[in-house]
Amino acid sequence: MTLGSGGSSVVVPRNFRLLEELERGEKGIGDGTVSYGMDDGDDIYMRSWTGTIIGPHNTVHEGRIYQLKLFCDKDYPEKPPSVRFHSRINMTCVNHETGVVEPKKFGLLANWQREYTMEDILTQLKKEMAAPHNRKLVQPPEGGLFD
Repeated sequence: MTLGSGGSSVVVPRNFRLLEELERGEKGIGDGTVSYGMDDGDDIYMRSWTGTIIGPHNTVHEGRIYQLKLFCDKDYPEKPPSVRFHSRINMTCVNHETGVVEPKKFGLLANWQREYTMEDILTQLKKEMAAPHNRKLVQPPEGGLFD
């Protein structure tokens, strides 16, 4: 996010940006099927986050609750956070061994732009669950976790 008018713009510092995201994540997003917050309230660098996605209707994911871990390194938001499913899931963009969302297979991370947010990542992952190539994939038993 940049502020300013005309030819000048101000880049919002990382921590202000993350505080904005935290406030938004805690309020709940859209229809409440996607949420996120800090993993460790004592982390002054605001690096570790958790996300939750409730699987979309009319898919094999319906009714399932998926937990994710997001890690915003010091170069966030210039570079995307690392994103990893904690809950086991079978999706074309997720590494089946580690749960890592592979940037090369997930457009939002592959084409990251500074104005994208963790909310964008989670809502796009939910859309990806409903995409034709993911909506009917056989899923691991509910409750399974990646190590």
